[in-house]
Amino acid sequence: MKKLEDYVRSIPDFPEPGIIFRDVTSVLQDADGLALAIDTMQDMIKDIDVDVIVGAESRGFIFGAPLAYNMHKPFVLIRKKGKLPCETVEKSYALEYGTATIEMHKDSIKKGQKVLVVDDLIATGGTTKAMIELIEELGGEVAGVVVMMELCGLNGREAIKGYPLYSAIQYEGK
Repeated sequence: MKKLEDYVRSIPDFPEPGIIFRDVTSVLQDADGLALAIDTMQDMIKDIDVDVIVGAESRGFIFGAPLAYNMHKPFVLIRKKGKLPCETVEKSYALEYGTATIEMHKDSIKKGQKVLVVDDLIATGGTTKAMIELIEELGGEVAGVVVMMELCGLNGREAIKGYPLYSAIQYEGK
């Protein structure tokens, strides 16, 4: 039986020399790989009490929606600025070469709701930290973060210290 890691394609020297790019598309393109990813992530969070599942555009949607469906929980979108039609709250954060802004509908999280954050990967933790800040601004309580992959060498876990992080695969490098 294949392990989840076996479905991840590793591409050396992309986007620059010395980096090994971990490609999530190879997991998604294999029905068994996708099922194993969802099942593994769901098993990791089975004991967490949550009211709402949140996923960030775009790969957070891919993993978050099936988890929400399986757990019979609402799914909330976090999108890039300007993509949501109703009143939003937003958070800007630093990227390696600039900044980005994410938004969510102002009415998507109710005060006191326990929220699970889902994404494909955590690297530096910038996006994840911004998602947590948006959720808390709306009065939500982050019960945990679950990702398929964690790039441990980029210290994303440190950026969200104090919040439970569950990663199906951990890579030591960048």
